Amino acid sequence: MKIGIAGLGLIGGSFAKAYKSAGGHTVLAYEMNKTMLGFAGLSGAVDGELTDDNIGGCDLIIIALYPKDSIEYLKSKAPLFSKEATVVDCCGTKREICKIGFALAEKYGFKFFGGHPMAGTQHSGFKHSTATMFNRASMIIVPPRFDDMALINGVSELLKPVKFGNFTITTAEKHDEMIAFTSQMAHVVSNAYIKSPTATAHKGFSAGSYKDLTRVAYLNEEMWAELFVENRDYLVKEIDFLIDSLKKYRDAIAEGDEDSLKQLLAEGKARKAEVDLR
Repeated sequence: MKIGIAGLGLIGGSFAKAYKSAGGHTVLAYEMNKTMLGFAGLSGAVDGELTDDNIGGCDLIIIALYPKDSIEYLKSKAPLFSKEATVVDCCGTKREICKIGFALAEKYGFKFFGGHPMAGTQHSGFKHSTATMFNRASMIIVPPRFDDMALINGVSELLKPVKFGNFTITTAEKHDEMIAFTSQMAHVVSNAYIKSPTATAHKGFSAGSYKDLTRVAYLNEEMWAELFVENRDYLVKEIDFLIDSLKKYRDAIAEGDEDSLKQLLAEGKARKAEVDLR
């Protein structure tokens, strides 16, 4: 296949390396940082630059830019895509870009899918990308229709060389609701938690719990701020629920109410066991 990738950060770079590692594919990339594009070429991750002149020959186009940039790229390049092309975005929210992507696909004749690979690290940038980033990971797909299995199977085949473990098919609305809880909340809590003045003296006192909770505090503030604001309805709902829950723990501890605290802790432990079984 001929693969076009817009954006050579952690996600776009990992897609490029995965397709090149699979063998037999030509990878072209768009990247505003020309030095980074040149480095990616020298490292063997890409075969050349993705331009207006060659984008029409791509079988698959992966957009791995920040949310606003992804929308602008999609709007500007949509008239250039082949009618045989499949376009997949990788934004962390889906409602806005899917609304625009589906409309443009219908207008110009290409196939558009919302996408979100459930993989990554706390680090960003091409230098942290790997060919195995998506191995056995889940890839969320938002299709334009749910009554066409051939369409869904088609995009799955195009993404097969990346070696995802499974594909989760959902709506843009359900994606954003779930991601507010499983991803965005974790970043908010981690980033807020590490601001405690006590954190400066953690060395010698911290182990696994501290490392697990603070790992994603180290984030890309430009990208995550965009995602949080775009998904603010679902994210604020989750933050409000957490604040209400924490107050119950706080009050039981402040009042020395061990019985209430034991009940709260037991409920949390039981809930963890319950959701892990699903």
